[in-house]
Amino acid sequence: MEKIWQAVERARATPGASKPQGYAQAPSIFGSQVEAVEIDPLFLLSKRIVSASASEQARSYDMLRTQVLRAMEQHGWKTLGVSSPTPACGKTLTAINLAFSIARQENQSIVLADLDLRKPQIAAYLGLRCPDRGVLDVLEEKISPQRATISVCAAEHQIAVLPTAGTKESSERMTSRAMRNLLQDLKKAYQTVVLDLPPMLSSDDVISILPQVDCVLLVVAVGRSKTSEVEEAMRYLESTPLVRLVLNKADEEAAKYYY
Repeated sequence: MEKIWQAVERARATPGASKPQGYAQAPSIFGSQVEAVEIDPLFLLSKRIVSASASEQARSYDMLRTQVLRAMEQHGWKTLGVSSPTPACGKTLTAINLAFSIARQENQSIVLADLDLRKPQIAAYLGLRCPDRGVLDVLEEKISPQRATISVCAAEHQIAVLPTAGTKESSERMTSRAMRNLLQDLKKAYQTVVLDLPPMLSSDDVISILPQVDCVLLVVAVGRSKTSEVEEAMRYLESTPLVRLVLNKADEEAAKYYY
């Protein structure tokens, strides 16, 4: 955390860094216009989103990005699910940072979709206000995918974001034909599709959608994830490729020594 707050102070010292700009529309990979918002870099740093621009803090996510994209390219995978055995392991933050890191590469189009339908967090992390649009509205055929998409811009890079509201009928939504159609549309429109999935052991939501996901990134947390929980989550992934396992919330000094 100390490094992040040091970065915040440096950003405050940069002229204009704390003045976010907004604009109404931006080109969409769907072939039409979508709403676009520009996010203050200071706000992202305060939420521990560090990979919107190249920095020392983003290095770990950049290394993860390279490994994940290489594996996905080798196998022809396009859809990456990000999950964890239990809540509070940092899966959503990992998904957002990974998405921004991927967006910084040339010729990469990426969409980040919030499929944690019971407890969505992506909109809150990014400071988005979207009560009248999102994944649920697309599944209910109230709006089109492009209308639900928000182009989030930060540090001259952008990712397409599909936020969502919460619902108690998440399992039914995950197995619906509308969800399958949405994922197919995203795979056709974007090179990389990152899905923020629910924790694996909290419900049957992840099990329900795994057949539609090419590979999974599993996030576990030091001091929180139990060996038995990780093993149980791995059993759920027997038929779905595990592209990487991320050890989150590791001691900073240990990370420095490793590097």
